[in-house]
Amino acid sequence: MFTGIIQDVGRVVDIVREDEQAHMRVQSALDMRLWREGDSVAVDGCCLTVTQFPSPGCFAATLSAETLRLTCFADAQVGQAVNLEPALRMGDALGGHWVTGHVDDRARVLARTPCGEHVCLRFAVPQTLAPYLVRKGSVAINGVSLTVNEVAGESFVVNLIPHTLRHTNLGLLDVGDWVNIETDILGRYVERMMQFREQS
Repeated sequence: MFTGIIQDVGRVVDIVREDEQAHMRVQSALDMRLWREGDSVAVDGCCLTVTQFPSPGCFAATLSAETLRLTCFADAQVGQAVNLEPALRMGDALGGHWVTGHVDDRARVLARTPCGEHVCLRFAVPQTLAPYLVRKGSVAINGVSLTVNEVAGESFVVNLIPHTLRHTNLGLLDVGDWVNIETDILGRYVERMMQFREQS
């Protein structure tokens, strides 16, 4: 589990693509001394398993076919900035919202509007995800926990404060860019329970 509070912006230093998977190495300033192979880390909001530590300050992960299909990693490039958050440990602060690291799909930036020191971003989402986005609800964009300010059809707006712009890769986004999106898991549980209630 994660909270959507980014702890570092790392860099993709290598990515090797195969027929049904890819192998990626990420460089980071995070303290990895307590990390072990098999640990989980959210990379741009996608929960990945650490497979090895090829060099100091660097970890490797394998991307499955499902991950490549649902995330932006199919188009990842060497040098690309990625948001990083290690998995929660007992006693860690819960500053964002419950984030699983199971990316639902990709969303596209429709508009970028300056709002004083802040920036408002409007995203377009697949029709299947639109029902799970509600005003003042939570959403994870590239792993960043954000509040939905506005919803209209198959698009929604979030507000990025200066801290988020400086300390995540969301500040680099422009119109037409794609991001990983994870909707609030609570909506999925409610939907599933309502389906059984309607059948009874």
